[in-house]
Amino acid sequence: MTKIDFKKELKALYTASVKSPAVIKVPPLNYLMIDGHGNPNTNPDYQEAVSALYSLAYTLKFTLKKKSGADFAVMPLEGLWWVEDMRLFDVNKKDDWLWTMLIMQPKFVTAKLVEATLPELMKKKELPALPRVRFESFAEGLTTQIMHLGPYSAEGPTVQKLHDFIEQNGYQRRGKHHEIYLNDPRRVAPEKMKTIIRQPIE
Repeated sequence: MTKIDFKKELKALYTASVKSPAVIKVPPLNYLMIDGHGNPNTNPDYQEAVSALYSLAYTLKFTLKKKSGADFAVMPLEGLWWVEDMRLFDVNKKDDWLWTMLIMQPKFVTAKLVEATLPELMKKKELPALPRVRFESFAEGLTTQIMHLGPYSAEGPTVQKLHDFIEQNGYQRRGKHHEIYLNDPRRVAPEKMKTIIRQPIE
């Protein structure tokens, strides 16, 4: 069976222009999610959370391939970042951040399958964050997004460009700062990394 790449199936959601923001509508999608807080660069809880997400995502993929022959690429890691008062959100004050890390799941991954897979995976692997992973639908709705090229630490001007676009076009920000990580930072040079920066609007 041909391997399905949902980044291509959902192209408008997983590509973006480097030059200018675009307004898109994101439909309800299912995700594996895990919550946490603090600086992702220094808080070990963050790495544990990401490891748990990927372990479950790949286990689900291989379980489905074995059962039905369906094969698909695991989707990129995404992050929702926020503080209690989003007017005070600052990309440079990471210690204050709350976050939800997530990986989109295709429709044939069901809550029942996740519930059956989690206990089995917990028996096989020592992953402290695994019990915190949940399967949930997330409807983001109207958003605007832009592509950031380069290291995460240099996102500031791209985020500001997105915020300026929102204000100049009569929208208001709502919800949480959303990032989609299209590369593995362990394999790609920082200056070549691609990150979609997304912001829900109204």
